[in-house]
Amino acid sequence: MPSPTRSNRAYRVVARIVRPLLFSMTRPDWHGGEHLPTDRGYIAASNHMTNVDPLTFAHYLWDHGVAPRILAKAPLFGVPVLAGVLRATGQIPVYRNTTNAVESLRAAIRAIEEGECVAVFPEGTLTRDPDLWPMVGKTGVARLALTTRAPVVPIAQWGAQDLLGRYAKLLKPIPRKKVTVVAGPPVVLDDLYDRPQDTATLREATERVMAAITALLEDVRGEKAPEVRYDMRKPPAPGERRPGGAHGTLPEPPA
Repeated sequence: MPSPTRSNRAYRVVARIVRPLLFSMTRPDWHGGEHLPTDRGYIAASNHMTNVDPLTFAHYLWDHGVAPRILAKAPLFGVPVLAGVLRATGQIPVYRNTTNAVESLRAAIRAIEEGECVAVFPEGTLTRDPDLWPMVGKTGVARLALTTRAPVVPIAQWGAQDLLGRYAKLLKPIPRKKVTVVAGPPVVLDDLYDRPQDTATLREATERVMAAITALLEDVRGEKAPEVRYDMRKPPAPGERRPGGAHGTLPEPPA
């Protein structure tokens, strides 16, 4: 298949290596590509269950003619070889809890204004929901969406967790795993554009995005998600363990 028109040489080289590897381990089941805009920059927002999600997410988008700019946590840009790949393909570092945090948002805004697809995981880390349902999202995706007024396309993934478990270190490539990825219509946010970007507005926009992703995932799984979304901000129940760590997402706006 032809490479996305907005991909650079480095991106195409990486794709020629990674896509055959993914095809050898997975059976892609792609749906909803008609919802991906072709005439402007936009945000693709997906659920996050395993560390292999960024690859299956990018695989889906690439196969629909998109070379995504994925938000990746800044420490990855310090890893030899990987750092060079991330920079050469134009991925966006996320600086969390530092004075450089706002640079992540600015870089994402610039990419959208240039007509790129910015790919984000609104949860900011692997879901802590015991059954892998999307948990409460961070508000960075809302801030980006309301600032740029770009479409937010919800995307649900399911099956990648069979290739690499949530906290697993080793892949399980045999037999090939079915990986379903489906995109839905852009989330309706235009009624929020002219409201102040306060906590209430950002939380409402974020929850609309997470609800859209969850609805898509319910259809894929044929199950209903819990009525109350898992929230890492709430104190853990007695005896509950919550692994730490955070993946690429836009930082929370300042209070």
